[in-house]
Amino acid sequence: MQKKCEWCLGDPIYEKYHDEEWGRRATDDKTLFEFLILEGAQAGLSWITILKKRENYRAAFDNFNYRTIAAYDENKIAQLLNNPGIVRNKRKISSAIRNARAFIEVINEFGSFYNYLVRFTGKTQIINSYNSVKDLPPKTSLSDSISADLKKRGFSFVGSTIIYSFMQAVGFVNDHVAGCPLAGKTL
Repeated sequence: MQKKCEWCLGDPIYEKYHDEEWGRRATDDKTLFEFLILEGAQAGLSWITILKKRENYRAAFDNFNYRTIAAYDENKIAQLLNNPGIVRNKRKISSAIRNARAFIEVINEFGSFYNYLVRFTGKTQIINSYNSVKDLPPKTSLSDSISADLKKRGFSFVGSTIIYSFMQAVGFVNDHVAGCPLAGKTL
C-alpha cells in the first residue's frame, strides 16, 4: 500500500502542501520568488512554522510582488518588524528586499527567474529515488553551484541547504520517497 512521505503526516497543512505543491514544477516568477523568500525565512526554524505563517507573509509582503518589495524603505522595515504574523528578524526582512532587487536583475538578464534556473538544472525535472526521508541530502553539488551564483549576484539567505529545499519546493527536484504515490513521477 502506498503512503505519503512520512515528513508530512499528521498535520493537515503539511499534508496539503505535500499533496499539492512540494515537488511540483513552478515556472512563474511570482511563485519562485515567494518560495525563495519563504525558504530564507525558514532558516533555523521548521518549515511547518513558515507554512502556518504563509498567509501572513503574503499580506505583509504585498503578495510577494518583488517589484513592490524592491522599493521597501526603512518605514516598511519597521512596520514588518512589528508584525507578529511573520518572523520578525531584521536580517531576514532586509534579505527579502535585497533579494527582490537581485531577482529583478536576474529577470532583466535572463527574461525570467525560471530561465535562469534551467541553465543549471535543464528543463527536465530531477527525479530522485530515496527509500526514506532520512536518505534525503541536505544539499547537493547542484545546490552548491546555484547558491554560489546567487550570492555573487547579491542574494542572501541562499545557502546551499536553503537552495536545495527551494529546488524541492518548486519542483526542480522530486524527492518524494519510495512508497509515496508522487515518487518517481514528473510533477
